[in-house]
Amino acid sequence: MDFNVKKLACGAGVFFTRAVQFTEEKLGQAEKTELDPHLENLITRADSTKNWTEKILRQTEVLLQPNPIDHTGARIEEFIYDKLDKKLPSRTTNTELLGQYMLEAANEFGPGTPYGSTLITVGEYQKRLGGAERDLLQASAVGFLTPLRNFLEGDWRTISKERRLLENRRLDLDICKARLKKAKLAEAKAALLSEEADKAEHELRVAQAEFDRQAEVTKLLLEGIGSTHLNHLRCLQDFAEAQATYYAQCHHHMQDLQRELSRCANSISTPHSAPVVCPDPVSSAFLSGPPSPGASVSSLSSQRPLAMEQTQLPVTGTRKAKVLYDYEGHDGTELSLLADELITVHTVPGMDPDWLIGERGNQKGKVPVTYLELLS
Repeated sequence: MDFNVKKLACGAGVFFTRAVQFTEEKLGQAEKTELDPHLENLITRADSTKNWTEKILRQTEVLLQPNPIDHTGARIEEFIYDKLDKKLPSRTTNTELLGQYMLEAANEFGPGTPYGSTLITVGEYQKRLGGAERDLLQASAVGFLTPLRNFLEGDWRTISKERRLLENRRLDLDICKARLKKAKLAEAKAALLSEEADKAEHELRVAQAEFDRQAEVTKLLLEGIGSTHLNHLRCLQDFAEAQATYYAQCHHHMQDLQRELSRCANSISTPHSAPVVCPDPVSSAFLSGPPSPGASVSSLSSQRPLAMEQTQLPVTGTRKAKVLYDYEGHDGTELSLLADELITVHTVPGMDPDWLIGERGNQKGKVPVTYLELLS
């Protein structure tokens, strides 16, 4: 092994000299070169950015993955897939798992019983809520958590490295200043030759140049924190939009679930000769209004589409509306929407207040009010 003892000894000597200088500065026994105020402000701002980014990142992870055990396991899984350069598979959310358990329980209790059919209805909606939650987790991970983590693991490490180098250059500069001061004192007492003072002055000039150059490099990196703030601002807006979409979907699903449960309760309270079964949420979760007289609840899927019946009723008012979020129609009675598009909406007598009739060209269907901004 090629082992350079001389280089190692030189490095150890430099380290020891810096340690002595640092200790004497802390004890007030040595002078310290102060950084210019602008650079000090940049350093303070950078430290604050780093500290708050860590806290926001950590708390967002806790918010999206409340269970610490699941959170740790998820981070380990992310790390392994990242090292293998493979795409991380979608994780089943706790809400989806709850829905799956309800469906399995319904099969065991009997899907034709009131309890079993209600378990199926609630379980299906729990799975829909879990799907919305999974979309939020994926959008937040890509658009918010990853940029914050990249800053801490990338840009901040580079900044920290250059700041450590700047601190070493400052220590070297102050060591040279102290050495020159001693050389001039000794020269004044005729204890040293003038060559020693000249050498100390040369070393001081070199150290000053290296310190100034490193200060400029560090300053440029720290000024980039402003760009980091702008990038994190855009990521924060994306995160808020993902949350808004998620909560709107949850609100929409829960309103539909309440209607389904209300139908189940009305069906159970009405005497029937045949066993009572709640409507299948897949075929009728997004239909509003009670079943037609004389028809059993289990036969809702065979009714005429609601939109066809509504078109025969008088329109009570028409106005424009802006679509806030994308919406995928769940059956032929609903109109699919694209964010930011303008549509015409109106209601009809007896219609559920959470829905409107939307029109776009020759297309017509029900649209949820929570996805719209009504315009004057």
